[in-house]
Amino acid sequence: MSEIRLPTVSVVTTVLNGRQTVEFAIQSVLSQSHKDVEYIVVDGGSTDGTLDIIDRYKDRISKFLSEPDRGIYDGMNKGIRLASGEVVGILNSDDSYASSEAIEVVARTMQERNVDVCWGDLVYVDAEDTDRIVRCWKSSEYAEGKFKRGWMPPHPTFFVRRWVYDEYGAFNLGFSIAADYELMLRFVEKHRVRSAYVPQTLVKMRVGGKSNKSIGNVVAANLECYRAWKANGLRICPLRILLKPLSKATQFIGR
Repeated sequence: MSEIRLPTVSVVTTVLNGRQTVEFAIQSVLSQSHKDVEYIVVDGGSTDGTLDIIDRYKDRISKFLSEPDRGIYDGMNKGIRLASGEVVGILNSDDSYASSEAIEVVARTMQERNVDVCWGDLVYVDAEDTDRIVRCWKSSEYAEGKFKRGWMPPHPTFFVRRWVYDEYGAFNLGFSIAADYELMLRFVEKHRVRSAYVPQTLVKMRVGGKSNKSIGNVVAANLECYRAWKANGLRICPLRILLKPLSKATQFIGR
């Protein structure tokens, strides 16, 4: 019996003045066991030495773009447009894959289960000591009604077949904090794209994300989440959005 052909995967990393962390992200992509990975790095115009670090790996980075952008989601959209892989994943410049097999596991799952989006689990780690786990985000398979109960996939683990972006669009730049939530809501809840969950940790994410830096940002992010439902013609009670931050409480249990 012949070996199953796994899809080609493009990984996009966006960065702006990420000199302290970008090398870890780069190394975690370049160390992947999957044989066909296209690595795309999109820089937003760094001035802190980030470009010098990226230059060290220029021979192993498939595509590189450096120019001013309108924020992280604009950079992600640029990377998606550059992607030629059958599947696209996005790894932030301060994140890393949890193992060298992460992309291969995703590619194999998507092929064997014949799905178009896939995600797994994520751990939040200390910003300085990335071996120290602060929170665990254990996800699950999608089921109707889960988004209304505060559930969402961890976006850094979210892989998408490129045709889905072509068909349903990329990140909506009208959402400055929660464009990732809006995109996943659009793909999974609205269009019911075939999906699968990988029950293992795929990504290590440093604590301190933009949407959680202050109470004000938390409120703004959840208002954007409510607006995402309206933008997609989906109905939800505004009070339901309160379940989203409350659902994260279990991430701290046992930590």
